[in-house]
Amino acid sequence: MQIALYQPDIPQNTGTILRLCACMDATAHIIEPAGFAVSDRNFRRAGMDYLDQVNWVRHDSWTKFEEWRRQGGHRLLLFTTKGATPYLDFRYQPSDILLFGRESAGVPPEVAEAADVRLVIPIKPTLRSLNVAMAAAMALGEAHRQTGAGRPPTD
Repeated sequence: MQIALYQPDIPQNTGTILRLCACMDATAHIIEPAGFAVSDRNFRRAGMDYLDQVNWVRHDSWTKFEEWRRQGGHRLLLFTTKGATPYLDFRYQPSDILLFGRESAGVPPEVAEAADVRLVIPIKPTLRSLNVAMAAAMALGEAHRQTGAGRPPTD
């Protein structure tokens, strides 16, 4: 399972998601440009010492990420407040990439159109959205539950 962040704005959220990926053994992708320097101290503080334990890849553009993804044959699942399918009703596959947009603006139309599916985490109608790190944790948790990924080996 993999998580991709499209041009993230907030270093603390990105650090938290990288920590999530380290703990859950998920690869993380950061699609540049980010709204901060990846070496920013706030980014490292949120990721703590887990940053050395995470497998993560920086892609310097959407085009290069999309080229890499298509070559690998990975499905792209966009999590968006504009999604039609509730994330709990979707069947995940171990090779899926869970894509999350910028905190300030989501993703542009061309990125949304490239997604194989647009998923939504239903929330109270009068509220705008969840924090992206919380949404990533919920999505990865459900994907792992369905696929059996992230479970410790049994003896």
